[in-house]
Amino acid sequence: MRILVVGATGKVGAAVTEALEARHEVLRASLTRSALTVNLADPGSIRRLYAEVGRVDAVVCAAGQAAFGPFLALSDAEFALGLSNKLMGQVNLVRFGVEVVADDGSFTLTTGLLSRHPTPGGAAISMVNAGLEGFVRAAASELPRGIRINAVAPGPVREPIPAVVGQTYIQAVEDRITGQVLDIAANAG
Repeated sequence: MRILVVGATGKVGAAVTEALEARHEVLRASLTRSALTVNLADPGSIRRLYAEVGRVDAVVCAAGQAAFGPFLALSDAEFALGLSNKLMGQVNLVRFGVEVVADDGSFTLTTGLLSRHPTPGGAAISMVNAGLEGFVRAAASELPRGIRINAVAPGPVREPIPAVVGQTYIQAVEDRITGQVLDIAANAG
């Protein structure tokens, strides 16, 4: 399979890329440190990325920014960051990518455990992650040509990244599942 990984140079993205490269052709994209660049907050950047890469079998996103801080201290701009980047950036990867993803292909987005296990300081991220999970579940029933969509919630990002992270993204890409949120922390215990 030919797979586009967005966020390929980040901690999770690098682990995912390494796991996928053992089995597939991987195209690496990131904000700055890659031959393919993309800014999730810029819809035009996403469209240009797809025009450059052409047909792919799958798109994996392991990127997206959101603010962390006390709820009452977060500014409008900090809330907008998560909405425009992590939420709408990944939604737009799907919206604009449907035409370049092959029949029976897939999208795998990245969410997080804060949608289901909120902590102090996590209101903005919890909101964005919950929105992504709702989007994945709803979009699964509407994608054409057998295209699937899932999300992975990798849990706390610690170095080194456990092998289960890469394996979970492989499952989301290769298995015939759709509309699922694969929660690594919930499945590890």
